[in-house]
Amino acid sequence: MSDTITTIRPASPAEYPTIELIARATWPSAYGEILTPEQISYMLNMMYSPRAIADQVAAGQEFYLLETANMRTHSKQVVGYVSHQVDYLPGTTKIHKLYALPGVQGQGFGRRMVEHVKEFAAAAGQQKLRLDVNYKNRAIGFYEKLGFERKERCNTDIGNGYLMEDWVMEMPL
Repeated sequence: MSDTITTIRPASPAEYPTIELIARATWPSAYGEILTPEQISYMLNMMYSPRAIADQVAAGQEFYLLETANMRTHSKQVVGYVSHQVDYLPGTTKIHKLYALPGVQGQGFGRRMVEHVKEFAAAAGQQKLRLDVNYKNRAIGFYEKLGFERKERCNTDIGNGYLMEDWVMEMPL
């Protein structure tokens, strides 16, 4: 029997700095072979300050934290986060962000966060899940294993001369 339990719970505004810390710990390994250090820094600053997260919440995103709790030591640690938006398009929930710390990847936490969003979206009457993933990101295989399919390539100008070059992926609910 495991001494560790995991929960997924809404992030409070006081926890936005925790989301930023996880992003800063995760992005270099997730994107270090794909993006320049300058672009990673630019994107982290653009998307992950507590103010930027608050703006994303005000625009309709919901952030959830994945927390582990060791029952023996009574310690808790936030090890990942996911954000999503219901009706990003009619009947479609978009997963905007999904990250787990490098040290816990491969333990099923990413799958658990996707399942959480699927359940939330289904309860809201949505028909599809959607996400964008860098076209060179090794996570594409992970998403395909979960049932997402590549739909189209999409380039988004994010300023400062940078593009997000993504696959749009979808899965029916």
